[in-house]
Amino acid sequence: MNKKDVRDIIKTAVSLFLICAVAAGLLAAVNSVTAPKIAENSAATANEARKTVLPEAESFEEKTLSDGTVYYAGVSGCGKVGYVFNTSAAGYGGEIALTVGVNSDGAVTGITILTINETPGLGMNAKKESFISQFTGKSGSISVVKGSASGDNEISAITSATITSKAVTSAVNKALELYSLAVQQEG
Repeated sequence: MNKKDVRDIIKTAVSLFLICAVAAGLLAAVNSVTAPKIAENSAATANEARKTVLPEAESFEEKTLSDGTVYYAGVSGCGKVGYVFNTSAAGYGGEIALTVGVNSDGAVTGITILTINETPGLGMNAKKESFISQFTGKSGSISVVKGSASGDNEISAITSATITSKAVTSAVNKALELYSLAVQQEG
């Protein structure tokens, strides 16, 4: 290798280093400007999800179970009206995350799907109100049945998406278990 080749390699390496340094600096600057707004939007979205699943609540108090699980107690002028839990379960296409509201009597007041990546036209039907509304008013342990639900604690599976139906139900059941723990802890 001659001196000209070595100089070309060094010049190219320095040029690439400077380009990368400038790009990293610009990305850091953009991140510092947008990070607070992203955090603010995220908090607003989470609060809106809590308000959607427990509409009786005027405000929410963040609480922590003894195992470290964070949940929210919904409060109105007349006191505590219920709880909100964020839970998840493995679906067909990955993790399905929910926000679940449970009233003071231990019945589901609503659910909001936060993240889902299921098969379009099948598992993604879990986002439809006709499926989600089946959980409202249920308490205890909920089960999934193919066809029409006949019991108080049964929901009808989404046609050709039983895994998704079971995952959403599992996440709701986790919230109901967390509700029992929260009530015990608050005694």
